[in-house]
Amino acid sequence: MVSMKDVAREAGVSQPAVSYAYSGSTKVSAAQREHIFAVAERLGYPGPDLRARGLRSGRIGAIGLVVMDQLSYACDDPWATALLRGISSVNELSNVALTLFPMNSRRLEEEGHGGDVHLAVRGLVDGLIISTLPDDHPTVQYVIKRKVPFVVVDSPRIEGVHYVGIDDRSAAREQMRHLLELGHRKIGVLLERLKPDGYRGMVDQRRFNRSTELIVRERLTGYLEEAAEVGLGFDDLQIIEAGGFDPLVGYSAATTLLRKQEATAVVACSDVMALACMAAARDLDMDVPNDVSIIGFDDIPEATSKGLTTIRQPLLEKGECAARFLTEILQTPPAPDEPPKIKIYPTRLVVRISTARPPRS
Repeated sequence: MVSMKDVAREAGVSQPAVSYAYSGSTKVSAAQREHIFAVAERLGYPGPDLRARGLRSGRIGAIGLVVMDQLSYACDDPWATALLRGISSVNELSNVALTLFPMNSRRLEEEGHGGDVHLAVRGLVDGLIISTLPDDHPTVQYVIKRKVPFVVVDSPRIEGVHYVGIDDRSAAREQMRHLLELGHRKIGVLLERLKPDGYRGMVDQRRFNRSTELIVRERLTGYLEEAAEVGLGFDDLQIIEAGGFDPLVGYSAATTLLRKQEATAVVACSDVMALACMAAARDLDMDVPNDVSIIGFDDIPEATSKGLTTIRQPLLEKGECAARFLTEILQTPPAPDEPPKIKIYPTRLVVRISTARPPRS
């Protein structure tokens, strides 16, 4: 069997240099690393024993991404796939396994505890990226208790925890402001969900006050604050909750909203919901934007082709930043009194053809 020592001798370098090359250390140059790899391939050296290295370093060589709902959501949702692409673009993770841990929100709500969610941190990963979990989710409480390194993307927001996100409330106000400046006053609001309990339907103040979903809560708060600037209150807006994140529930909720034939515009909490609303409007023989204006949030690729006015946020960059934060804290654990790593990205309004002045009455 060819050993690391054989590769070092043949390449004319020290044995630690070979080890640095395989670990991705900056102690060897890119050219030297390629030379070492070329020699190793020629000699048939398979690389260091990962199991032995893991035992010596205490590292597994894997990180986890915790997402809400079923695995299909992480695979199909444009927001989640962009996050994954961002994470995978980080060179330091090229030799690290990425494990997805989907959380079944309905079962968690019904059982009232974490169930098997703790599998995510039982020696399977070195650290976690947690994305869009509800407030006080049992997985978050567990990893804090066990001192597992983790970074949060978007939610929940926890004091002292590494965080990557945007100013959702401010961006939501810009969404609503765009419609108000066009002259709309009869406005519908299409939300994914305020609480992971399966509820679908119109939202009242009590439902809003009991929300556990930070992103949707912040965006709805932004809509309400901006609407209040022109004298519109909670009951003046037609607020409907889809009960999930996929296009099917969004289409159903949008159909219910549009059939009332009261709203001249709809502000959607995501592009997925907005595009579902556009499909529902088409099937109800309503013209966008002449009969109803629609604005989304995220600026996913399909938003461009459908001419959707939306709020652009840096989806890929958020995933990349979270991955870099996690690799940094795994390589150099922060001191107990060191402040958390935090990155808040800017957003901007992108105006396309799905919004216009309200129709004349």
